[in-house]
Amino acid sequence: MHYNHKPIFPARFMWGASSAAWQVEGAVNEDGRTPAIIDLNSQTKKPYTDNSIASDHYHHYKEDVRLMKEAGFTSYRFSIAWPRIYPDNSGVPNQLGIDFYNNLINELVSNGIEPIVTLYHYDMPVWVDKEFNGWYDRGIIDAFDQYVRTCFKEFGDRVKYWLSINEQNMQICYGKWLGVCKNEDTWFEDQWKINHIMNLCHAKAVIACHEMVDNGKIGPVPGYVPIYPSSANPEDQIAAMNAEELTEKVWNDFYAHRKYNGFIKSYWKENNIDPDIRPGDLELFEKAKIDFFALNCYRSNAAKEAKIDETAQSYELNKSGVKGNLIFPVVPGVYQLVENPYVETNDWDWEIDPVSLRYMLRYVWDHYQLPMMITENGYGAHEDIAEDGKVHDPERVEFLKTQIYQVGLAIQDGCDVIGYNPWSFTDLLSTGNGMAKRYGLVFVNTTDEDLRDLKRIPKDSYYWYSNLIKSNGQDWGE
Repeated sequence: MHYNHKPIFPARFMWGASSAAWQVEGAVNEDGRTPAIIDLNSQTKKPYTDNSIASDHYHHYKEDVRLMKEAGFTSYRFSIAWPRIYPDNSGVPNQLGIDFYNNLINELVSNGIEPIVTLYHYDMPVWVDKEFNGWYDRGIIDAFDQYVRTCFKEFGDRVKYWLSINEQNMQICYGKWLGVCKNEDTWFEDQWKINHIMNLCHAKAVIACHEMVDNGKIGPVPGYVPIYPSSANPEDQIAAMNAEELTEKVWNDFYAHRKYNGFIKSYWKENNIDPDIRPGDLELFEKAKIDFFALNCYRSNAAKEAKIDETAQSYELNKSGVKGNLIFPVVPGVYQLVENPYVETNDWDWEIDPVSLRYMLRYVWDHYQLPMMITENGYGAHEDIAEDGKVHDPERVEFLKTQIYQVGLAIQDGCDVIGYNPWSFTDLLSTGNGMAKRYGLVFVNTTDEDLRDLKRIPKDSYYWYSNLIKSNGQDWGE
């Protein structure tokens, strides 16, 4: 790819990076924080480490923000840990937890960095899970509403960009892997009741944000995997459309239009599914008008027709980091995913497809006409410190270069894109692969086996990205 033609990025474009509380903070038992379900879930992902220390951002946040400032960041997307704010069901927020986020937010703002805050990024408090059976009981709606209103009250004077629920679609599509599913035998029906309760929580957050935060803006964070037809066979095109509906479009249509689309209503009817919609629910949705889409995109997929008599196969992600261990899903009569010969893959069999970003931004803009920001996009790899004491990550530099260029082309195509915050700022705990799969622009000196000294070492990608940011997308480093 040649970078002679340089897309123009908007003057106030937000350049930064992303993280999530449970993957970066550590300090899981400090200052009143109680356990989250994801803490327990991370402890089962042996041979990888759990999140008790992670990147220890809790004790290094000033150093981390200083490195953001030096890179020229104008934004930072992070999440608030629900059990730091409400460690129990007493209804009394934890002041020490509020203090930590106040300190972090103040540090960001004083360094000219816009905080973009995710309200829910998988860290449901254990007490909430016990009291409401996770997302299965509608009692969680009021608990969630109490939590988000506390966040808006405490931080809304400085935080103007809010994100409701991270990758709700992925929590439903991969409910067993992410710990949302409680009963595999009834999950096919249960997932849509749970999704409906999550939608009510999302709606409550949107409504409360607009009530409580002056000039506050809020949007959802779908996990987006563009799906192409594997051939020009019309049946493959329909399969790709089916796959997009059942993995992302059903959710995005709901967020933008504030009602369930025709595809999912027909799907529920055909499969005899009752999502338990009650009086007042649809009226609540109607009030929850989002301001933008935050989009997480790492890769693309290809789909082809799946005959009705084909054998069903669940999606089995590659957890080993050894190529060839991913198993694609087959949904008989609906779609199957297949290997795409036109894109390369990483060690976890994830497609490396820069054009997927342009496709996604064009698709979402064409459908919904709402501003968009990238909140996750990144390259995971096995890495360590080189003999010269530095961390060299040429693959990540190339990944960022090609991906951001496609974001620029989407902006040139007429899409309203307001920010790019890749995953992740520092190395942090990967959802399924511990510290072994590193995404950071900044190396954190720790491994799954050895705590080491947690020293921060900016990688080559940090310096490349810094130059691009400081030139507002004009210095590509040729």
